Amino acid sequence: MAILGILIPVSLFMGGIGLVAFIWAMRNRQFDDPQGDANRILTTDWDDRPKP
Repeated sequence: MAILGILIPVSLFMGGIGLVAFIWAMRNRQFDDPQGDANRILTTDWDDRPKP
């Protein structure tokens, strides 16, 4: 039972780190266009500059 005193805070801390990393990724627009690259590879259009 004493191990739960260590495991519960450690798991809450690691979950908090994961949540902070996810929120950071969302705010820095890491997930803006998940389908864009998948569809762009199938086209024959060549562009030097990708669309913003």
